[in-house]
Amino acid sequence: MKHGKKYVDSVKLFDRGAQYDVAEALDFAVKTGKAKFDETVEVHVKLGVDSRHADQQVRGAVVLPHGTGKTVRVLVFCKEDKQQAALDAGADFVGADDLVAKINGGWMDFDVVVASPDMMGLVGRLGKVLGPRGLMPNPKAGTVTPDVAKAVTEAKAGKIEYRLDKTNIIHCPIGKVSFGVEKLQENFDALLGAIVRAKPAAAKGQYIRSCTVASTMGPGIKINPAKVG
Repeated sequence: MKHGKKYVDSVKLFDRGAQYDVAEALDFAVKTGKAKFDETVEVHVKLGVDSRHADQQVRGAVVLPHGTGKTVRVLVFCKEDKQQAALDAGADFVGADDLVAKINGGWMDFDVVVASPDMMGLVGRLGKVLGPRGLMPNPKAGTVTPDVAKAVTEAKAGKIEYRLDKTNIIHCPIGKVSFGVEKLQENFDALLGAIVRAKPAAAKGQYIRSCTVASTMGPGIKINPAKVG
């Protein structure tokens, strides 16, 4: 794969084979975020678990101290008695059957879906649409809850969900290049702390196998896994 001049220049700033402390790696991620837009900084963590086994799943949610820097559009499925509270908390869309029909029609202008437990029978109809996009509400992520207003507030404040993919890697944003190293590190520490606390009892051996950070258009920078968590 051929890379542009900015990417090639960015690679020269650090040793791609080396493993860095968190602050050093984030500093390189900020310096390599040279695009004309405010690039997102992402973390990729490979865990020593097997996601094929139910007792080795790693999934949850955490509120980043400084948010993600992204405007989050929240959709809420709840009954009428909770709809006003959800709107007051900042929900962008609130409804029930009307939203199901809209989503089935191809509308996807939202980033987080929250649902009260009594609406999951309805929301379940959207499993094939929301599931592959990682948008299906889930109790472990706090997006299936009786307190939909609280869930909306947390989502707007920068709550993100982390979950394993099929290769046992977690991919998460921790902010924007413009945040600077200090805020990015505080967000990083919050995310990694949550992942470490979510370690399954069935996990054996080294839990965090590798950790990499990168800006949207920049190269990956390796973090020494012994220095995180």
